Amino acid sequence: MMDESNHWYGHSRILGRYCDLPDETPKRIQGFLQHGWNYLHGFPPNDHWCSPGYPRFIWSDVLRRRGWSMGRRGHYLIGAPWIYLLYLESELGVTSERKGTIWYPFHGWEKSSVNGDHARLADEIRNVETEPVTVCLYWLEYANPDIRRAYESRGFKVICHGERGSRWESKGRDFLRRQLIQLRRHRRVASNRLGSALFYGASVGCEVAVYGDPMQYEDERPEYGGTARRMRLWPELHGTHVDPGLAAEVARQELGFEYQATPEELRRMFGWKRVPGGAPAGGGAAGARRPEPSGRVTASGRPGPLRGARS
Repeated sequence: MMDESNHWYGHSRILGRYCDLPDETPKRIQGFLQHGWNYLHGFPPNDHWCSPGYPRFIWSDVLRRRGWSMGRRGHYLIGAPWIYLLYLESELGVTSERKGTIWYPFHGWEKSSVNGDHARLADEIRNVETEPVTVCLYWLEYANPDIRRAYESRGFKVICHGERGSRWESKGRDFLRRQLIQLRRHRRVASNRLGSALFYGASVGCEVAVYGDPMQYEDERPEYGGTARRMRLWPELHGTHVDPGLAAEVARQELGFEYQATPEELRRMFGWKRVPGGAPAGGGAAGARRPEPSGRVTASGRPGPLRGARS
């Protein structure tokens, strides 16, 4: 299965569907797929589990350059799985009128929790937002009744997109679809840290805000540079109101829209085979057109056959 994180949030299923492969079982990707927005090199600092010699499939060129400077090799630029979902689900969740704010508090994960005061954050949200607020918690925080109560007691609706799942579990297969539906229902998306959800929201027309206690992992790695580095790199994306056009443009860069590969390119890079007879298996957006091959290697800047470039 290469690495379990390739299948989180339904990523391998989305990419398999884009490549017209059957959806019964997510496919083994021969390499390591970036699973979330990252301002280091696309992977955690302790990335020793990324076996040398196998490709790293990353979202944006700035990550390739950072990775190269830190001794990482074998990068292929393909953009985020999110952009392939938007291609497949161009109308999913679209509504004539968007209302309210969906708020994503910074969350922990299965091996590390977050230190922060959710009640204080909830008070700040209530003081800033003027429309109804939906707070979306990661499943670990959602399972904690005290954390849910901190937001519900202030009149906020509390939801969860579900667990991120695995290759064999169905729990995470529709995670990004559920997120897309919610984002397209809301006028604003906000968080106390820059993260994937904010860029996803900006890419589908949400206004963006970043404010409140950024909270901290119990064992936060110094390589990331902390809040100071995020503020230094993206000062214009912090605040209760962010320029929508700027947020949308940064989202397109960070999510790698320009690096969307064709189905044939992804099949070649991932080691996947065509469906026998070439019959479509997953389908695409009605009337959508497959992107044409780029005919260039974008990561290295040298001419080549693939959009997903190796460096």
